[in-house]
Order: sequence, then C-alpha cells, then structure tokens
Amino acid sequence: MKQMKKHVESGFTLLELLVVLGIIAMLAGIVGPQVMKHMGESKTKAAKVQVEDLAATLDMYKLDLGHYPSSEEGLNALIESPDSAKRWNGPYLQKNKIPLDPWQNEYHYVSPGEHGKFDLFSYGADGKEGGEGEDQDLVSWQ
Repeated sequence: MKQMKKHVESGFTLLELLVVLGIIAMLAGIVGPQVMKHMGESKTKAAKVQVEDLAATLDMYKLDLGHYPSSEEGLNALIESPDSAKRWNGPYLQKNKIPLDPWQNEYHYVSPGEHGKFDLFSYGADGKEGGEGEDQDLVSWQ
C-alpha cells in the first residue's frame, strides 16, 4: 500500500501581515518625530560648537596680528593671508576652508561687532534673523 503524503503549506495569512504592518506603522509614527527632534537639536549643538571654535581661531589670529580680521577680509583671512598682514602665521583652520553651518549656510562675520570685538553668527535652519528651536540664531556673544 502506498502512503499518501500530506502536503501542508506554512506561511502567514493576509490578516496577520496587515496586523504586523499596522504595528510597524504605529511605531514609526511614534518614534519618527522623536528622532527628527533630536536630529534638529544635534545640528543646533554642532553649530554652537563651530561658532565657539571659529571664535577661538579668530583669537589666535589676533594674537599673531594684533587685531581681528576686518569685515571685508572676513573669515577668509583665517585661510589666506590678507595683503595687509605682515605676521600672518596661518592657515589657522586645519582643512584650509571655512566650514558651513550644519544647514549648509555660511557663517556671518562682522568686525568690529555690535556685541564685542567681532560678531560671528548663524541664522539657524531658516536662514533668517530670529526664530526658536532649530531656527534660532547661534551667536558668539552669549
């Protein structure tokens, strides 16, 4: 006598797959905004650190030349010797280029500044003066 083999298929039903996809979508809806919030905060913190580093680099420039770069010379004076600089000892930045802020905008530099010897700042994510959260201005004088 021949034995008949019973063929059993295993797998997931459509209903089971829909339940799992629903759970995944719900978790993504809860976790996603939190991840994006922390990403914005980290860009703000990175910009604060860059402003502090550039301010310290400007101080090194002042030690060598006795003054900060003018607004016309700008931050470029940290990587290329201005024509008027006799004791320039740069480049003062390791990568020989001025970094952009985390939102890929240039930092603003004014010397003499309204708030000190120089003002160095980024307008944040929106690129406009003022704002809160990720759009807040990040400045060297606070």
